[in-house]
Parts: sequence; structure tokens; C-alpha cells
Amino acid sequence: MSLADFLEPLQRPLVTVLDTPVSWTEVLGFGSGALCVWLVARQHLANWPIGIANNLFFILLFTQAGLYADAGLQVVFIALAAYGWWTWTHGGGPGSAYLPVRRTSRTEWGWLLAAGAMGTLALTLLLDHQTSSTVPFWDAVTTALSLMATYGQCRKRLESWWLWIAADIVYIPLYAHKDLYLTSILYVGFMTLCVVGLRNWSRDLRSRPAAPLEVAA
Repeated sequence: MSLADFLEPLQRPLVTVLDTPVSWTEVLGFGSGALCVWLVARQHLANWPIGIANNLFFILLFTQAGLYADAGLQVVFIALAAYGWWTWTHGGGPGSAYLPVRRTSRTEWGWLLAAGAMGTLALTLLLDHQTSSTVPFWDAVTTALSLMATYGQCRKRLESWWLWIAADIVYIPLYAHKDLYLTSILYVGFMTLCVVGLRNWSRDLRSRPAAPLEVAA
């Protein structure tokens, strides 16, 4: 059996939303994605393997939709998930296996914003000239925001939730524009869960003694 034969059942329509067929891939992406964000908000370690499964579903879904940067982004997410999984269990420092919530330092903000701006520009040019993407800038900017937010999630930076919220504000109409209505609805739920996560992490940060900001990651 070839890979195409294995994946073909996942591409079959399961339901119809607003006269648009919704595939098994999109439904499974919906469920695993919602569960992943809920687990992150609760700082539960299981978010990482669930997130990797979600990334695999979205690679297939976004490739079909022509969102090539978002599809490639999922591969990066898988690598970052492995890093985040390790960091959450080993990044608490000597004698501690727990990584606490912290704020993003000025140094981190500086290079994150610089990397985000350069990444958006480079991806926009690449997608515009080398792919059939009809939304090169929006595909690129959501990719950059998502990478910045994922880094913060891996390091348990409180402000990563604000970056996710900013990305979701763009993702929701972008996916609707691509007829991925269920995924668009999913990202409305993501944004709600991000607000919950921001509240939970803020409460956790306030409950602990103030710690000095890290100068570098």
C-alpha cells in the first residue's frame, strides 16, 4: 500500500459545513488542536504528543488548500514540540525538573521581533515567486507569528499567549477565505483557549516570588 492509498480515506468528506465538504483530516485536526491548546493552558505535558499529531493532520490539510507556508510550518512545529517537551521536563535548572512561567525579556523581544519581520519578508517573497499561493503575505505573517509564539510556549513565556492571539486574529478570516470553515471555527476556539491560558499562566506567575528576567534563552 502506497502513502497516497493510506492517506486517501482521511481526505474523504465526512460532513458538509456551509455547502463545503469537510474531510476527516480537518475534523481530526479540529479535535487534536483544541485538546492540545486546552492542555497547554493547564501546563499539562501531554500537550506535546497531542500537538505533534495535530501538526501531522495539518500538513496534509494545508498542502491540499495551497497554504504552503502553513504546511511547512507544521514540520518546524514538530521539531519545536520535541524541544518544548524536553524543556518542560528538564528546563527548570539544577535540581528542578519543572519549568516555571516567566515574562519575556527585552533581549528576547528584540531578536524575536527582528526575526519575525525578516521571516515575514523572506517568506512573502518566496511564496509570491515560487508557489501558487494566492495569499503570500498573510500566509507568511501567520507563519512568523506562530513560530514566535511557539518559542515562547516552549520556554513558558507569558507573552506567547498574546502572540497566539494575534496570529489567530489573522488565521480566522484566512481559513474562511480558503473554504476551511471548520478550521476557521477551530481557531475561534483557539483564541478563546488562549485567553484562558493567558489568565492561568498569569495567575501562576503572580503566585510565585518574582524571578529575574533571563537575558538570553
